[in-house]
Amino acid sequence: MKRQVKNIISAALIAAMVIPMSACSSKDASKPKDTGDSGKATKTETEAEGKVLNIQCWNEEFKSRVTDHYPGYEKTGDNSGKIGDVTVNWIITPTKDNAYQNNLDKILPENANASADDKVDIFLMEADYALKYVNSDTTMALKDIGISDDDLADQFDYTKDIVKDSNGAIKGASWQACSAGMIYNREAAKAVLGTDDPAKVQEAVSDWDKFNETAAKAKEKGYKITSTVNDTYRVYSNNVSAPWVTDNKVVVDANIKKWVDDSKKLVDAGETTTADLWSDDWSKGFFPEGKVFCYFGPAWLINFSMHADEDGSIANHGGWGYCNGPQSFYWGGTWIAAATGTDNPTLVKDIILKMTTDQTVLKDIATKDSDCVNSKTVLSDLANDSKFGNKILGGQNPYKELEAGAEKVDMSNISNYDQGCNEEFQAAMKNYFDGNASYEDALSQFNTAIVEKYPDLTTD
Repeated sequence: MKRQVKNIISAALIAAMVIPMSACSSKDASKPKDTGDSGKATKTETEAEGKVLNIQCWNEEFKSRVTDHYPGYEKTGDNSGKIGDVTVNWIITPTKDNAYQNNLDKILPENANASADDKVDIFLMEADYALKYVNSDTTMALKDIGISDDDLADQFDYTKDIVKDSNGAIKGASWQACSAGMIYNREAAKAVLGTDDPAKVQEAVSDWDKFNETAAKAKEKGYKITSTVNDTYRVYSNNVSAPWVTDNKVVVDANIKKWVDDSKKLVDAGETTTADLWSDDWSKGFFPEGKVFCYFGPAWLINFSMHADEDGSIANHGGWGYCNGPQSFYWGGTWIAAATGTDNPTLVKDIILKMTTDQTVLKDIATKDSDCVNSKTVLSDLANDSKFGNKILGGQNPYKELEAGAEKVDMSNISNYDQGCNEEFQAAMKNYFDGNASYEDALSQFNTAIVEKYPDLTTD
């Protein structure tokens, strides 16, 4: 997700979004002490572990969740806190110019040899590069800190698949389920389809052929179907039949090629553009005069990125609706990992359990922070809560669709190279969409760029 945008959350926006009516180190860090049925570390247990808990992250998001929702957390400074007698340090390295990953790559391999107060205990990962760390010795399997598969049973499968290593061990957990769908302009839907009812709109976009037919109808009414071809890229790329890379060879999946073909037709017909995500041109459709039929995204895009606190925006007057769209997909999410070498395995275990499996905590996060949380039970409860609605969506409760979407997400085809391949492919195809290169030339540009980025790979 757009990390900087996602986390600028004003108090006014939170109010607008949801209507809730309703120094001593353990020498055996890989073997945490039994924490009992509750999983909560006792004072005696944590006294045998480190006195400093260091958490590496790239922004304020996880810090705010822990500060607001982890039982017993005490804030002591802007980037510090206390849990019992343990000092918590938040080390924040922004993602710009890959600085966050570069920092992890420098410190994690030597973490076991670091001094007690300097050891990384927890670090955060995003899906696009999670396997880079999951398939290395820098992360601990959750079972090695005492978290079982049963503990994670209520989480959505795709959130676990993203952090499974090559041996099937789960090496991270997320409090978020960032399933995503189609966010449509209700006024546009009424003009184009004669209705803004989510079920009826879904019928008109239930597959890509119908979606493209609706695009032509939208053009007749003066609307672009999407703000840019890049709005749909993740929908296609999350539904591939094989990974980007197999046996060190890069292969363009048929569903990604379909994105190219469908997008080219839409651009040539004047039914969308090639604007970059997060650009001013992309966000024009958040306002009525932008004349955009729909965007694709998860709950965080709806709640935090569509200018809901700005007078005159569509979100500000509850003018969006939500349906699943042509294919289920996800976008975003943050995974908590235990760093190899931590001297606080008991506390790390408790933080992961509380923040990603405790249903009371997760429901509190969902209702207060508008996160779509990683609990089938909590999402089901919210989906069936007639008193729950989202102002941005005109009072619609989107949790039924979000829950259904999360169940359908399949991330079995992720690879270590997804971030680079996805970025370079979209950049190369822009030349094709804009008429500045043939598809073959754009593909050649991609092949050259990807081999430069990953010298161990080959292409056709």
